[in-house]
Amino acid sequence: MNVVKRILFLVFIGVFFSCKTEVKVKVEEGKSSEVLKGEIDATLTNWHKAAAEANFEAYFNLMTKDGVFIGTDATENWQNEDFRAFSKPYFDKGKAWSFTALERNVYLSEDKNLAWFDELLDTQMKLCRGSGIMKLENNEWKIAHYVLSIAIPNENVNEVIEIKKEFDNELARTLLNKG
Repeated sequence: MNVVKRILFLVFIGVFFSCKTEVKVKVEEGKSSEVLKGEIDATLTNWHKAAAEANFEAYFNLMTKDGVFIGTDATENWQNEDFRAFSKPYFDKGKAWSFTALERNVYLSEDKNLAWFDELLDTQMKLCRGSGIMKLENNEWKIAHYVLSIAIPNENVNEVIEIKKEFDNELARTLLNKG
């Protein structure tokens, strides 16, 4: 490689890496994993509490602006703005939904800026599972992705499959024909 090509290559690499726009917020020095997990636990508890108290602003302020909520229905893949629109009438009635964590597990990434969790919930639908991803934004934990699933005892799975078979088949056909 001649000198001109090497210089152009180095300039290209310099420009390429200087254009990276991702900015990470560093975790406050000295915070242990246990302290951070406690903060995450409190955020999730407050998020569920905000829904039970129909506090729309508090609920959505605990999610990232591009947060996603996956509901129990196969059609529920809510991006933040759509989830807000869907949820608003429930919050306006004075009570959205009420989820109480019975158990919760929290895991942290090595750099402690990302966490994932799972929780067993007592809800109006009886036992459900919640799981998701949280991001540290401006030193606050925010829910970036949440998945809610109805827990079905293994011995009842065949009954549930029978109940939802027609709906699932129709939705699958629609989605396959869409592409």
